Amino acid sequence: MRFRDRQEAGRELAVPLRALYDSGALPHPVVLALPRGGVTVALEVARELRAPLDVLVARKIGAPFQPELGVGALAGDEPPLYDRQSLDLLGLNEADLAPVVERERAELRRRERLYREGRPAADLSGRTAIVVDDGLATGATARAALRAVRRSAPEHVVLAVPVSSPEAARSLRPEVDDLVCLSMPPDFRAVGLWYEDFEQVSDDDVLRALRAAPVRA
Repeated sequence: MRFRDRQEAGRELAVPLRALYDSGALPHPVVLALPRGGVTVALEVARELRAPLDVLVARKIGAPFQPELGVGALAGDEPPLYDRQSLDLLGLNEADLAPVVERERAELRRRERLYREGRPAADLSGRTAIVVDDGLATGATARAALRAVRRSAPEHVVLAVPVSSPEAARSLRPEVDDLVCLSMPPDFRAVGLWYEDFEQVSDDDVLRALRAAPVRA
């Protein structure tokens, strides 16, 4: 299954989520988007559910010598979540990654301030947190985000994505109460391959989507 763009993916993802909502399985939902790409998808979900939309900023921790090689992730105020096997294979320890973590934490805070425009984070206590992204490759940033969400005491946690690698979906199932994924192609390779239009989402795009949400968090 390929999607025309993130908007179409969001509308299709909203269909099974609406069915769960109508059955009473998703009481008092709050939609949490992983920026940047997940915000466009999440807006369509929030519109269908008439639910508040907020951001859940998570950042990949890249190896110092190869930033695109993820060895961990962080979200919220939580400590970094590392892939211990990757650290061992690369001969790295947490001290080696301290400057990277500091940079990524600063960028995380910048995005939170920018996107929320002075609003506090959504109160998740006793609610259904629906975490949305445009796709999962390794699932590392989603895992960090989900664990940060759990700290906020939601009643129910759902991870919803249009497409995922089978490995990422399998590894993240224990982290959530429900996983909603439209497609898990065995030849996954990369999220962008499953979209005809996978243009980069800007900060301005994120702000427009959050401002267009039916209910502000």
